[in-house]
Amino acid sequence: MEKKRILVVTQHFWPETFRINDVVEGFLADGLEVDVLCGLPNYPKGEWFEGYHYTGPRRQNWKGAHIYRAGEIPRKGNTGLRIFLNYVSWPFFALFNLHRLPGGYDAILCYNTSPVLMDLPAIVYAKLHHIPHTNYVLDLWPENLYSVLPVKNWFLRAVALKVSDWHYRRADKLIAMSDGLKDKLLHRTGKPAERIAVIPQYCEDFYAHPLPDPELEARFAGRFNLVFAGNFSPAQSLDTLIRAAAAAHSLPGGESLHLLLVGDGMSRQELEALTDQLDARSFITFWGSVPPTEIPRFSHLAGALAVSLSDSPDLGLTVPAKVASCLAAGKPVLGSLNGEGARALTEAGSGPVCPACDTESLAQAILQLCRSDAAQREAWGRNARAYYESHYRRSELLRRLEAFILE
Repeated sequence: MEKKRILVVTQHFWPETFRINDVVEGFLADGLEVDVLCGLPNYPKGEWFEGYHYTGPRRQNWKGAHIYRAGEIPRKGNTGLRIFLNYVSWPFFALFNLHRLPGGYDAILCYNTSPVLMDLPAIVYAKLHHIPHTNYVLDLWPENLYSVLPVKNWFLRAVALKVSDWHYRRADKLIAMSDGLKDKLLHRTGKPAERIAVIPQYCEDFYAHPLPDPELEARFAGRFNLVFAGNFSPAQSLDTLIRAAAAAHSLPGGESLHLLLVGDGMSRQELEALTDQLDARSFITFWGSVPPTEIPRFSHLAGALAVSLSDSPDLGLTVPAKVASCLAAGKPVLGSLNGEGARALTEAGSGPVCPACDTESLAQAILQLCRSDAAQREAWGRNARAYYESHYRRSELLRRLEAFILE
């Protein structure tokens, strides 16, 4: 029987650390043939990864997937202008690379993080070759754009909305991460309900296996380690987390608090400046980026894991992928967010949850964690793991994803 062939369109792919890498691995393991049209790796710092530059390499093979890379303007410095140029350059250059693809695809999947323009090459290729095309909506646009670039001009916002809806309507099928996002997409696109599936982002299996690291644990022994691991951008509202940690540390019961921030991104310089302003270096540590497979070292160390988002109604339409990976670790999870993500953590019973960007409430939630006893923390951790098992298992969600895009 002839194997099914899928074209994956995504600006960000290996060696950048996005979940689409694992999705492609899953497709390959299930016997599908996969080609990937993507960009040249420079995320999050905007500098070419070692071994890469603008001229290539333009074609590679990764674990059996054939990779076709199109050029882009790197987001060097992560200024508003550079991010904008990065957003618009890759889909433009990708259009001129469509002829390189060998074809013969049964389906096209756009793994659509920001920007929505990322879907344009998939739309064009699907229409030219009459191939069913699915857009997996990870970041809803233009709303997600405003969490990174504060666009205030009404005309520009109107154009951004029109452009976004044009892309969503051109997909044959859409995937939403929550019922709330599905309702929003139904309203904006007018698509039949059966053309939009709700499939949450799953969590890679390695997150479910925290790894002991004696050296790391010895370094931060005797503290209550609250760990955030991920991207540092305005959407995460990490300034709220830092201010709340500083407030909690100054109160009785919070003296043992240590906030460990693992990752990097466009907001790091501002966050480090805020930490210095608060004179908080003694209990806040910036670790830097690590490969995703090393996150379980920090999960094992953690007294609790933190999920934080800014106060945006549209960010609240989805359950962040971080929710799944934190729950998988079987540790208490502190939530500072609204909407679907807050609902999931509350339903899980995995730890304190408070509204996004509410520094006072977050400080009290951190104190609640610091003051809790071992039995309470173990109960939160058990609840977290149980909710992950029933809602975010890789094998089940990957099966649903394959079935929907190939049906």
